[in-house]
This record gives sequence, C-alpha cells and structure tokens, in this order.
Amino acid sequence: MLAAVVGLVPVLLFLSLLVVLDSFKLVKTSAVAMAIGAGAAAALLSIPVTQALESTLQLSPSAVVRYAGPIVEESLKLVLIGLLLKQKRIGFPVDAAVLGFAVGAGFALVENIVYVRALGDASLVTWLVRGLGTAILHGGTTSIAAMVAKILSESSPDKLARPLAAGWVGAVVLHSAYNHLLLPAVASTLLLLIVFPVLILLVFQRSEAATREWVGAGLDLDVELLNLISSEAFGYTRFGTYLEELRGRFPGPVVVDMFCMLKLELELSAQAKGLLIAQNAGLKMEPHPDVAAGLAELRALRLSIGTTGMLALTPLHVTSHRDEWHRYLMAETGAGRFLKKRSS
Repeated sequence: MLAAVVGLVPVLLFLSLLVVLDSFKLVKTSAVAMAIGAGAAAALLSIPVTQALESTLQLSPSAVVRYAGPIVEESLKLVLIGLLLKQKRIGFPVDAAVLGFAVGAGFALVENIVYVRALGDASLVTWLVRGLGTAILHGGTTSIAAMVAKILSESSPDKLARPLAAGWVGAVVLHSAYNHLLLPAVASTLLLLIVFPVLILLVFQRSEAATREWVGAGLDLDVELLNLISSEAFGYTRFGTYLEELRGRFPGPVVVDMFCMLKLELELSAQAKGLLIAQNAGLKMEPHPDVAAGLAELRALRLSIGTTGMLALTPLHVTSHRDEWHRYLMAETGAGRFLKKRSS
C-alpha cells in the first residue's frame, strides 16, 4: 500500500493541479474520470498485445522494453484523445493537456498495481524509480502528445492523421529514451520529475493566455457581426451580396434558412464565449432558456440546407472551426443543465 501511495499520489496531485489551473473549467470531472478509465483499460489491453507481439516477432526482453512496449502503450493511450479530437470535444490545448495526463494517470494506476505484485519486498528507492518515474512518464508523454496533436490540428481540424501521428511519435521517442536507461535509474526519475511537469505547465500557461485572448476578441467580433446582420446595411455587405447571389442557385426558402443559420451560429458562439468568461471569473451563469431550442433549430436548419448548401456557405463562415465545439459546450453546460432543471 505504501508503494502504491508513493507511486501514484503525486501523479494524481499534479492532475488535480492542472484541473485547478484550468481557469475556464473546460474539462468536467466526469470527463477526467472517463479519461482515467480509458487509461486503465489501455494498460490492461497493452499486456496481452505486447506479449503477442513479443511471441510473434520473437523479440528479446530488451527490445520489448525499449521499442515494442512504448509503441503499443502510447498507441493505446492516444485512442481516446483521437476520438475526442474527431468529435470536436477538445477545444484548446489546455483541455488536451488535462485529458492526456488523466489517461496517463489511469494507465499508471494499473501498471503500478502490477509492479506492486511483481516487485514484492523491493526497497522504497526501487519503487520510486519504477512506480513514480513511470507514472510521471505515462502522464507526461500522453499529455504532451495530446497538446501537440491539438495544436497541429488547429489549421486543418478535419485532418487528424498527421497531428496525431506527430504527437504519437514524440510520445514513443520520449518513452523509448526513458526505457533505454541512458542515465542511472534514479537520475532518470529525477529528470522526469523536473522536466515533464515544467514543460507541461509552460505550454499550459501559454495556452491559457491564448485562450483568454481568443475568447475576448472573438466575443467582440461575434457581437459586431450580429449587429451588422441585424442592421439595414446588411444587404450592402459582402455577406448580404453573397446570399443574394445564392438566390439564383438555391430556392428562396433555403437561402432564408442559410441566413437564419449564420445568425444562430453567431448567437450560440457569443453565448459560449460569454459562458467561458463567466467561468473564468468564477461565476456560475445560468443557461439561457432558449439554448436548447436554438441547438435543435440549428440541427434542423443544417438538414434543410443540405450538404450542397453547406458547401456553398463555406466562404461566409464568420465563426471559427470551433463551431462544433461551441455547440458541444452549450449542450453540455448550458442546454443539458437547463433540460435537467426543467424535467425535475
């Protein structure tokens, strides 16, 4: 029990620190718990997969530890991160860092239980190296890989293969380098305890600052565009002119739906940013009663416009690639709570 506490508690404390430092509270407790569970499942699955790889390829024990193990483990740990990125449920590198470290913590939890059974009466120093060192390693590599994947996917959010591959390669290289024991075991553990947390916190803080800047400037732009859309001068803007041109290619009702959708997307985007600003200030903002209806209307408008119509609207996208994440955020923290409140 002492070995398990020494090996895992510091990792959970660092995970808690990341959650506390997330001033926008982008990651819910339930999402962190899900990530820890996914990491634990990845650890359980990695054991038979690595053993099968060792048997099939006739690998030596050193090759398994240095190469096969890192490849299998980092691949399985990134499955959840890849799914969340694909579903647009990670908005910023900040939440990628938290969820990535949570996956690593879950993986370390299972691995440390295996170590407790295998090491038996090993000394506390040995446990610090094998338990705490690998726990920080698993949390750090997955956190860094998740942040790299999220940052690189910003330019092409629909093309995740290369960003994920870049994060995965970085995680595998770091993991493999640690397993090569290039330094004495105690020195490697101390290096991990210093370098990984500092690196993660530096990227975390820079991402926090960028998020704060994006939220403030984005809200101003959304409000400005909403005022423009609602004004009589809208028909003379490039947005109004473009929609007028679309009347020759699409039925009138569809063009009206396009206008309503653009306006509704801006309204939801502004509400999402307002929610983030309130959370950053430590305020609990009640969701607007129309949020649930707005999300439902947006889905109906998209179906009415159709795939061809949505492609035609691409030049008019006045919001960012985080539109889907905005809708997810509003559904989870806004409409979801409102509907639950109404039903109770």
